[in-house]
Amino acid sequence: MTTIRTGRVVRGDGGLLLFRISGVPVLLAPSWWLGSLAVVLLYTPLVDRLMPGVSGGTAFLLASAFAVLLGASVLAHELGHCVVALRFGLPVRRVRLFLLGGISEVARTPRKPAHEGLVAAAGPGVSIVLAALFGMALLIGPDDGAIWVLLIECTAANLAVAVFNLLPGLPLDGGRMLRAGVWALTGRRSKGTTAAAVGGGVVAAALLVWAMFGVVEGSTDQWFRLGVCVLTAWFVITGAMGEISAEQRRTWPDGLRLADLVQPILQLPAESPVASALDASAGRGVVLVRADGVAAGLLDRATAERLASQSPLSPAELAAEPIRPESVLLESEPGEEIIERVYETAAWQFLVVDEEGRPSGVLRREDLKAALRNA
Repeated sequence: MTTIRTGRVVRGDGGLLLFRISGVPVLLAPSWWLGSLAVVLLYTPLVDRLMPGVSGGTAFLLASAFAVLLGASVLAHELGHCVVALRFGLPVRRVRLFLLGGISEVARTPRKPAHEGLVAAAGPGVSIVLAALFGMALLIGPDDGAIWVLLIECTAANLAVAVFNLLPGLPLDGGRMLRAGVWALTGRRSKGTTAAAVGGGVVAAALLVWAMFGVVEGSTDQWFRLGVCVLTAWFVITGAMGEISAEQRRTWPDGLRLADLVQPILQLPAESPVASALDASAGRGVVLVRADGVAAGLLDRATAERLASQSPLSPAELAAEPIRPESVLLESEPGEEIIERVYETAAWQFLVVDEEGRPSGVLRREDLKAALRNA
């Protein structure tokens, strides 16, 4: 069961904390207010057309209500992503509403295409359900007045959120669903990313073409449409390029062997002088072992150098980086999983073990990153 805790504090890394859902912070970025102000200013004349004779104050209030309802629709959409991701065991860093919409920051790449597809589909699914519910209320409710306008607003807001996000290009949900489908068919996530990034380029181009049509035809909203489309196209293009870069960072190059990257193991007593341990460590990963046979950790070279400059006879254990479960890699693990673990774990070196748990080498983060850059 999902639990929600309310609270109002300011977060320096994302905006106003609205609440938490299963421990995940939901934030309102400062840029959201700018977008909402633009919606209010541009939607107020539409209210005048929907309700002829309405006062300026009422039109402004209804336009403000639409801005809030649009934000709530985006929030419900993002919470759909968040809840499904958490159900699959995927950690979510935060949910954030900002100028151009919202984002659920899933902290780990799904391991299966089905998980990616379902997490992506959850948001539009929520939006479609809400649009249907408000649409049914519109059919059975009053056919004019403020309530009628609010129901139209809710229906339109959720439909707009669903339709836009279903466009087949990264970083939109439709693009993630396209990637999941290509991934499932080919067995290669990278091919899905390429296809969905191309889709993102097509979406961005279509937005710009639609904006230019508005300018050529002299539509009443031509400049607003142009501004929104340019911003959105920029968001789509940069997002698609970011996805390509991220995919390249997590793809294990053909022909690269883990054994080519690891340093050989050297075991030293944990009480060894740190200066001696440094001298012996050239080109090797040092496992410091206590007298009882328990590993104290891996020698952190930078820490050891600082310690040796001050107290060269200090025990090397004082410069040890603990060996945690997440910093141990199985040499038979798939390359993509090794890359993901290295990028997710706050450690600069990793102990590599064989199938029987025996240490076979030490992988340094810098060596892996250099191999991926040069591949």
